[in-house]
Amino acid sequence: MLTYQVKNIILLVGCFATGFVANGQYVTGQGTDANMPLHLTKPDYEVPYGEVDKEKVKAVLDRVYNYLQRVTPAGLMDKGSFQPLQDVSKADSNAVFSKADFRLISYEWGVTYTGMLEAGASTGDEKFTKYTLDRVNFLGNLVAHYRSVAKLDSRLAGPVRRVMFPHALDDAGALCASMIKAMRRGADSKAVRPLVDNFIDYIMNKEFRLKDGTLARNRPLPNTIWLDDLYMSLPAIVQMGQLTGQQQYFDEAVKQYQLFSGRMFNNDNNLYMHGWVQDMNPHPQFHWARANGWALMTKIEMLDALPEQHPGRGYVLEMLQKHAAGLARLQDKTGFWHQLLDKNDSYLETSATAIYAYCVARAINKGWVDSKAYGPMAILAWNAVSTKVTQEGQVAGTCVGTGMGFDPAFYYYRPVNNFAAHGYGPVLLAGAEMYRLLQKHPFEINDSAVQMP
Repeated sequence: MLTYQVKNIILLVGCFATGFVANGQYVTGQGTDANMPLHLTKPDYEVPYGEVDKEKVKAVLDRVYNYLQRVTPAGLMDKGSFQPLQDVSKADSNAVFSKADFRLISYEWGVTYTGMLEAGASTGDEKFTKYTLDRVNFLGNLVAHYRSVAKLDSRLAGPVRRVMFPHALDDAGALCASMIKAMRRGADSKAVRPLVDNFIDYIMNKEFRLKDGTLARNRPLPNTIWLDDLYMSLPAIVQMGQLTGQQQYFDEAVKQYQLFSGRMFNNDNNLYMHGWVQDMNPHPQFHWARANGWALMTKIEMLDALPEQHPGRGYVLEMLQKHAAGLARLQDKTGFWHQLLDKNDSYLETSATAIYAYCVARAINKGWVDSKAYGPMAILAWNAVSTKVTQEGQVAGTCVGTGMGFDPAFYYYRPVNNFAAHGYGPVLLAGAEMYRLLQKHPFEINDSAVQMP
């Protein structure tokens, strides 16, 4: 079987012989079906097609790491003088995190911490793992200091106030899941476990719920369910199940997933609506790409953690397969997905595409979806994402933080920004899993098309 490179050499020779250029356009009129292998003509792809290997994936991961290592230091400074604070034990309410491009305690950085751990595990390069362990241990030690300082007044908790006193799932879930994973990779359990327990207590006992127990919010309207909150809660809950061995956590995660999907999954197109509001009728459905990404990644996290014999596992797997099929139908020719999945005139968005690349690649690697059907989709998505990582290591084309809207303009015109933190964790996750995919399921180019056995 001819390799892609050999075919290109044949094509190039044919081009010189006939006057046929590489993008398939005639320049002398001499190339014909009789003397030119037209089916081997290289198309004018907008993003690289099939041109990926482990070394290229690792190079992208390295660029992202180098940027984030430089612009997210684990340190403190005085908010008045901006002078660094070397001794954590002397930090008070005037202390803030060192100047950085991103926040160390946001849910987006919970995803980034997990992405770094996965990059370290897949490539064997411990610098990625160390990135997360350094910052998670730093946070654990910092909270331990402020626990006595802010015992009576939360306003004294300085930079870790939202860690010590979470008031939304965004504050708790993604960070909690990443910290449990970090402890498994060597983080200081004595320092970090109290943060995990505090986060889980908030998720399980303090977050607002509907009457049937569904995790919910009272914004932007009363009794609202956000699809995003699947990821902001369930990965942490199933990780707690693994950490403690307690069945109640697995049961709660499956129950919540069923409550969410029963209201928000559209079985006609195999997509989720972004938000559900009690008593709204009729209910508009906007299939926002990144929220569908959080839902897809939640199923991956659940299947990774649920015991094989858990009675809810089959349902989650079936929903993963249905969701993947719905997304596959809507992938753009460039490899990206649109901001609104079913609206081709909405812009192409990076963070959601990276999440889908990660989830589909992991599902292939775990045997949950068919490699022949979904391998080309994952490779095309990764190649698209890789074009959005700048030489500096920034991720371009990511939609900024987005609330919930009930008209199309809200989603169509959300800005994109290289400092939208939502893009970095998904790119790390996608690269880590693509690295594994290329090890376990090498692809080939057959008759110019990506094929995965």
